[in-house]
Amino acid sequence: MTEKVTTSANATQSLVEIEEIKNGVVLLKNGGLRAVIMVGGINFELKSEQEQDIITAGYQDFLNALDFSLQMVIHSRKLNIDRYLSLMEATREKEENPLLQNQIDEYVQFIRGFVKENEIMTKNFFVVVPYDSFNIKDAKRGISRFLPFGSKKQSKTEKKESLEQKTVQLRQRIDQVVGGLERVGLRAVSLNDEELTELYYNVYNPQTTTKKLPHQSV
Repeated sequence: MTEKVTTSANATQSLVEIEEIKNGVVLLKNGGLRAVIMVGGINFELKSEQEQDIITAGYQDFLNALDFSLQMVIHSRKLNIDRYLSLMEATREKEENPLLQNQIDEYVQFIRGFVKENEIMTKNFFVVVPYDSFNIKDAKRGISRFLPFGSKKQSKTEKKESLEQKTVQLRQRIDQVVGGLERVGLRAVSLNDEELTELYYNVYNPQTTTKKLPHQSV
């Protein structure tokens, strides 16, 4: 039985492309790097026609200025309000006015019943910034096959220097993307190690995606 569980775990792990998450950077098994930026939204429909035109033109300029690809992701998940309801119940216990106590209790019961009948979903918006190693010969032939990071002939020092160089390039791209989004009027925050770990855990385990992600108020 133990052998079956171990084999299954290893097989599942082999499907995950992530090697490590370190210093706000996702290291992939093929040597590529990824950073994830959480982006706040704006209510485009409430803007005037002139403001909409300015935002649209700014976003076009932002995309045209990029010399690398981006991945834009909308991540939906069930909103967990247990913490909020616990806070309301604690407020009720501290309230001395019986009428207010009763109103808070009715409100909590209403929210519990509403959520039970209607799942409340929250949406988060992300921009994935990539940096990949590739073979120059393959690139000349138009092949987008990415090479694993390092080789058996490289020393540990050479591998470390190579990773550092790629990280510098990635961070330059992050600054460019964040700056471009902020000029459009969008708030952008690069996720740290803990936030990246939680995000990818939620992606690979959608049935458990109810925990609130830090920076969700972006």
